[in-house]
Amino acid sequence: MIGRLWAIALNTFREASRNRVLYGIAVVAFLMMMMAIVLGEMSLHEEARVARDVGISGVSLFGALTAIVLGVTLLYGEIQQRTIHSIVSKPLHRFEFVLGKYLGMAMMLTVMVAIFTLSMAILFQAQEVSFTSALIKAVVLAYVEVLVVAAVAVFFSSFSSPYLSGIFTLGVFVLGRSTEAMREAMSGKLSGPLSAGLHSGLAIVPDLHLFSISGSQVNGHLVTVHSDFVSWGYVAMASGYGALYIGAMLLLAIIIFSRRDFV
Repeated sequence: MIGRLWAIALNTFREASRNRVLYGIAVVAFLMMMMAIVLGEMSLHEEARVARDVGISGVSLFGALTAIVLGVTLLYGEIQQRTIHSIVSKPLHRFEFVLGKYLGMAMMLTVMVAIFTLSMAILFQAQEVSFTSALIKAVVLAYVEVLVVAAVAVFFSSFSSPYLSGIFTLGVFVLGRSTEAMREAMSGKLSGPLSAGLHSGLAIVPDLHLFSISGSQVNGHLVTVHSDFVSWGYVAMASGYGALYIGAMLLLAIIIFSRRDFV
């Protein structure tokens, strides 16, 4: 099974590397980080703060966009191009196919996040901004967030078209980033079935706020990559939550994909 998973993952990685959309995303991400230099020069002695904020935002945002593009196209592409018929006819379980596809996406996303981070580090060096341990933790959290978004995209792609899957995944990403604000808005203002329904919806949506916390309150304390940030224990806790959510999304995707009829 390991050999089959690796074969699918490697083929998915090669297929993703030929996706021209990813190169466009990488160029736009690099240009955005270049803007940090211009914005830093326009600020009053806040070059380092602007560079860090723009850099981390670039890794998170463009990493998530890459995850959405890969997640909604690579799995459905096999169905659209009819190659799924030859694949399912081989001695290959469908869960191996889904897991292999996700592993290949994860490999490509790892490369993309590494490129974004390297670009950010180069720009920091040009601006003489230090790459602190807080930034390393922020990048790790952003990377886990990207993997969660990819799993959500694979889930929607298991039963929907790329267009709808992209819309659904983007909607989940926006809602996931807004969970903290939505909880605060709903606290004490709603009651009854409406409140229960909204809280149930928030429980289903991934809490992506856990991975983008700079400038927010954690356990009653303000955390920011510019000064005091969270511990590695928090990073491990958030990563564990991300791993559980990824597992749940992939399990649902496998169940749905296994029951589809491609004849």
